Amino acid sequence: MATYTIVNKQVQDNYAVLQTLTANEIVVGQSITVSGLTGFNGTYTVRACPQYFFTGEDGEDDLVYNTSILIPDQVLFALTTDDVERTAASGTITYTLTCTWIVIADVEDWLGFTVTNPSSDYDLLTIAVAAANAYAYRKRQEAGYFDASLSTVPSQDVRLGTIMYAGALYRERGSIDQYASFDPLATGTPTGGSMGQIMRLLGVNRPAVF
Repeated sequence: MATYTIVNKQVQDNYAVLQTLTANEIVVGQSITVSGLTGFNGTYTVRACPQYFFTGEDGEDDLVYNTSILIPDQVLFALTTDDVERTAASGTITYTLTCTWIVIADVEDWLGFTVTNPSSDYDLLTIAVAAANAYAYRKRQEAGYFDASLSTVPSQDVRLGTIMYAGALYRERGSIDQYASFDPLATGTPTGGSMGQIMRLLGVNRPAVF
């Protein structure tokens, strides 16, 4: 969860635009919660993250901007209310990403065994699944993919890559750079050996196709 300070507000043609004090990682289509700003408080879906001054809608319901006025770190969302000229404001925007592309059962299938619940192993697996979901979503976002759903995996290759990463995180327990072994002379393969395959499945480190 990230919280950003609001420094400016605007409403035009039933669209609100808020500017944050610092750069934010908010993306189009995701949910934000506005607090501490009268008339704007609530939870909204982000329609755009404009970098220019918003001037309203045209006759085709398209958003129009004045590209000669650069205003970074803005978020725009629908808000039915009277127009408000751009002015200083205070409040916060909370942005929470909780990705649930895979679940524990997916990783247990990949590992080939069921982890006892409750147990410390199950607690670790829970953390590994949450970490893999967050990592997969973030890496795809960084690569230019803006997946619309945090609950539905975009494709089966991404699902498998996320499962593999969660499994690798779980199996690293008690090891430094390779899977733990009881053999004092064992020379295992580093756990990062599958990262190339994981990244390929996630579609990361290659141009995004739209």
